[in-house]
Amino acid sequence: MPVLSRRGWGPLPLPALAFAAPGGTGVGAAAPPRTRPAARPGPRRTPRPDAWLALAAALYLISQLAFTVLPLGRHGLGWDEAVYVSQYDPRTPAAFFSAPRSRGISLLTAPVVAVTDSTIALRLALAVLSSAALYAAFRVWRPLVGARTTAFAALLFGSLWIATLSGAMAMPNLWVAFGAVGAVGWFLRGGGWWLAGCVAAVALFRAPDAVWLVLPLAAYAVAVRDRRRLLPYLAAGLAAGLAQWVVEAYVRWGGVAERLRVSSATEGDMGLHLNLGTVWRSVNGGLLCRPCTAGAPHHPELALWWLALPLLTAAAVYVAVRERCPARTLLPVACAASLSVPYVLLIGYSAPRFLLPAYALLSLPIAVLLRRLRHPRPLAVAAATAIALQLATQYVVLDHMAASTAATNARYAAAAHGLRTMGVTPPCLVTGPRALPVGYAAGCAPAQTQGNNMSTTRAALLHRATRVPTAVLTEPGQHPPKFARRWTPYELPHTGGWTAWKAPVPYRLQLLNP
Repeated sequence: MPVLSRRGWGPLPLPALAFAAPGGTGVGAAAPPRTRPAARPGPRRTPRPDAWLALAAALYLISQLAFTVLPLGRHGLGWDEAVYVSQYDPRTPAAFFSAPRSRGISLLTAPVVAVTDSTIALRLALAVLSSAALYAAFRVWRPLVGARTTAFAALLFGSLWIATLSGAMAMPNLWVAFGAVGAVGWFLRGGGWWLAGCVAAVALFRAPDAVWLVLPLAAYAVAVRDRRRLLPYLAAGLAAGLAQWVVEAYVRWGGVAERLRVSSATEGDMGLHLNLGTVWRSVNGGLLCRPCTAGAPHHPELALWWLALPLLTAAAVYVAVRERCPARTLLPVACAASLSVPYVLLIGYSAPRFLLPAYALLSLPIAVLLRRLRHPRPLAVAAATAIALQLATQYVVLDHMAASTAATNARYAAAAHGLRTMGVTPPCLVTGPRALPVGYAAGCAPAQTQGNNMSTTRAALLHRATRVPTAVLTEPGQHPPKFARRWTPYELPHTGGWTAWKAPVPYRLQLLNP
């Protein structure tokens, strides 16, 4: 556009074209809108704690305090708990540690038992630690499924009666569940060293479970190119967690293959066992179903959630595939299925705690599915009612199982008290069907001459009986072994008819012909 300047008529200079263009500040143009100056970058905000997930963890802790810590804290430890805790307890001899076990839970409880012999202090510490672990494990999933869905999944899992009961007990399966949830979450998020740490933790608590967890993760990483960089972290975590287990295999059994063979024999010769019926019968307890002779779970109407679990999982997978976001659903489902294989298909007995890792992983896709049922309103009301009934029934079973477990542990403590009153005091030796938990409660070394926990021979046991107070435990209607039939019997009060047969002190033995 020609303009009049000092040099006459000529073209408008280029810088001025911008102002003369439409929207500029030239003649007839509107003034440009005012813009705010760019804000200066402030200090980086740290992520705020997830209030909903913290609330779920707090409810989990409160449930443990009410239903587990207080009822069980007044008595001794259970059978498997005594084995794990005794390994690093400075006040009692270590119980026989069989081939299938791993030392993670023993290491976790070691700092507590090093400073106190209080059972309630141990259970309180485990309750606090497990609640913190629930928060930490499910917190990994917040960027994947959202804050409220993560908290809802933690609530669903933490409200299971076996999850609440296990939180304050020295048992490994719950900690495997937390490690598995964290591992799958970090795998999906691409967190390499965090992934390795979670896998190592799982291997430390249950060595075989870590292998079953890594299998589907490694398969997915091989199939999906951008996940292959996580393979070294999976291998590193597995190697770090299994190192102690492998070293112990060579020291005590002569190698990994022999430890696996002995472990299989201890488990009842692992092989193909269609074990779903046994798992179903043990859904509502007891703590161990071996042998499992019950025809159905106690109050089967309270176990309907277990039958609904595969249906809800299938629905969650269908929705995820339809929406083309399957990884965050298929991976936890695949890992849950893999972790269930040894307990559903390879052994002939069951315990409710065995499937805790599977329940924890499945709670995430199921929570995603149930959160979608907010509309229409009648469907949301029906879903909320069903969830409320599920929570209520779980606490009914929890109350029953906590009372039953407390009664069993009370018998162990009563038997230990009876042994002390009859003169079997440390250093001492206890053998018989309940020698492991009773021996730990009494401060005696447990010994078995047969069965899965065989730790000595009859000759060695009788030789030791010449040096320390020794007793054989028998249940009602059971006769003592031949070598103890002349020992002095004492009925142990408050045990339901158990008898302790005390060896004479000193006891002279013909070692060549026992």
